[in-house]
Amino acid sequence: MKPRVNILGVGVDPVTMSEALERVEEFFSARSPRLIATANAEMLMRSTHDEELRSILNGADLVVPDGAGTVWAAHHLGAEMPERVAGYDLAQEIMRRAPSTGRKIFFFGSAPGVADKAKSKAEELYPGIAIVGTRNGYFTAAEEPSIIDQIKKAQPDLLLAALGVPKQEKWLAVHLTELNVPVSIGVGGTFDVMAGVMKRAPKWMQRAKLEWLFRAMLQPKRAGRLIALPKFVFKVHASKQ
Repeated sequence: MKPRVNILGVGVDPVTMSEALERVEEFFSARSPRLIATANAEMLMRSTHDEELRSILNGADLVVPDGAGTVWAAHHLGAEMPERVAGYDLAQEIMRRAPSTGRKIFFFGSAPGVADKAKSKAEELYPGIAIVGTRNGYFTAAEEPSIIDQIKKAQPDLLLAALGVPKQEKWLAVHLTELNVPVSIGVGGTFDVMAGVMKRAPKWMQRAKLEWLFRAMLQPKRAGRLIALPKFVFKVHASKQ
């Protein structure tokens, strides 16, 4: 296993998509609860002032470079980072393999009804897939025990949590042992894209590393969050000094 690349205090695994999938299969086989994090520039920037998030990321079993900014940062710091491993694509690849491997999956998060639409889309794309439960991401602290009970009873091999950063990482970290799911991943807007609620950038924009711009065009409310990108560039550059 290659050593992690330190980007603003967070260790990111320099893996390809195929290597990440190999690790996921190893985690499935091990059967002990593992956490996978998808580190993009926004998450890494947030971790510089969120000690709890930074600690969770550094304790995660796999941290994939989700975003062109993360790959750029590693290269700028003189480290190897072979390619971007987008959380959305990683989730799709695991689901694509699930029917043949018999892995069971639980969808947790997004607005009411979205996870159910994403489930229908997954069943259309990956015939034979076993989505053993869904639950939206709107809940109170009092409802958490019933959510945990629902997930435990479903006995999934994979839990995809779409609660947004950093809530999904913090929630999974707190409940990881209790849930006892072999693999848990925070997947942000994955269900929204699958359900057709939110579009993903065209392939040419993905290749041109412009997904951040596409998201800003679709969601003007994100504009303030995009200020983190130039700050991220400056902070990475400063850390190189």
